[in-house]
Amino acid sequence: MNALDILKERGFVKQCSNETVLKKLFDSSKMVFYVGFDATADSLHIGNLFPIMAMAHLQKAGHTPIALIGGGTTFVGDPSGKDEMRKIIAPAEIKANGQKILAQLKRYLEIGKSKGMFLDNSDWLLPLKYIDFLREIGTHFRVNEMVKNEGYRRRLERKEGLSFIEFNYQLLQAFDFLTLFEKHACRLQMGGDDQWGNILAGVELVRKMRGKEVFALTFPLIETAGGHKMGKTEAGAVWLDADKVSPYEFYQYWINIDDRDAIRFLKIYTFLALEEINKLAKLKGKDLREAKEILAFEATKITHGEKEAQKAKIASEAVFGKKSKDFSDLPTVFISRPEITTGILILDLLVKAKVASSKSEAFRLINQGGIYIDKRRISDQNTVIRTDSFREGILLLGKGKKQYYRVVLK
Repeated sequence: MNALDILKERGFVKQCSNETVLKKLFDSSKMVFYVGFDATADSLHIGNLFPIMAMAHLQKAGHTPIALIGGGTTFVGDPSGKDEMRKIIAPAEIKANGQKILAQLKRYLEIGKSKGMFLDNSDWLLPLKYIDFLREIGTHFRVNEMVKNEGYRRRLERKEGLSFIEFNYQLLQAFDFLTLFEKHACRLQMGGDDQWGNILAGVELVRKMRGKEVFALTFPLIETAGGHKMGKTEAGAVWLDADKVSPYEFYQYWINIDDRDAIRFLKIYTFLALEEINKLAKLKGKDLREAKEILAFEATKITHGEKEAQKAKIASEAVFGKKSKDFSDLPTVFISRPEITTGILILDLLVKAKVASSKSEAFRLINQGGIYIDKRRISDQNTVIRTDSFREGILLLGKGKKQYYRVVLK
């Protein structure tokens, strides 16, 4: 199957420039393509997983990915989708973030030995001479066209406005595409649909300066069936770093998605064949749980490895009454026996276990009926937890009916 058809059938394509020609190129040549990633954090998150999976599918089809870290553009900050200017990050932090992101990308993509590349745009952006850049690149941009960009337009309408440094971002991203075209024969840039204007600016720059056609492809901006931003939870972002979000918590995120999202997410976030996914699409009602369990296992396996996925599955089954009673892979907090000899107030335990950020939040959770000890609802904020509350040194602490933590005596 044509690589572009694969992306379309799995739900990765929102817009594409000159789709007919791009499809023929995928059939006739080994395409080099790229996706850019910010270096604003030391971990990627589920929002980044969408483009990563698109890259992985194209690589499996025989094409060559470039994962581009914005070591240079992170100094500027992309205003797309932002209501205010991004925080300026120190160079050392940007470099450290880039190395951690590289390690994460290697879980999904083959990087090195001509299979795929990891590049940093600081290599060509930081040495730029400003006047030379304006003369060579800036002359190809028109301000009246740039301000039509959705990201720029929204910011210009707000009180905060748009800083001049951010206004340069589109030029820099376009220059990235030109550079990758010249140095690595890159013909395609992919990104979120909010990047359409920026990507097209790169397409136009290559056409104007080199007389060659390159291509733009954007992904739909993913929301859950409930209208929420993908990867956002009450606890915050769902990170790909196991130290930020454990494999069990990652697994539970997928198990707890809306039933309406199960089949769509199987197509996007796993490598399962479409024929197998279409069979799962026939499941209805409670049977859809099977599809979500497969999604949770496959997505966790890709991100954290099969061993961790299996452990997360066992822990989930233990909590929800299936088979094993092994809770060892639940998020765990240790508490010393002397600490609990005279008892610990449930409010204090919730804060210690990081189930609540403060006593006031813990009080609110209890008041709303959202706290459970060994699946028994706690309704009294004055409840005291003592040694005899533990079974074989373990206490199961629940927040709502889907988040569980293991409290262990030591």
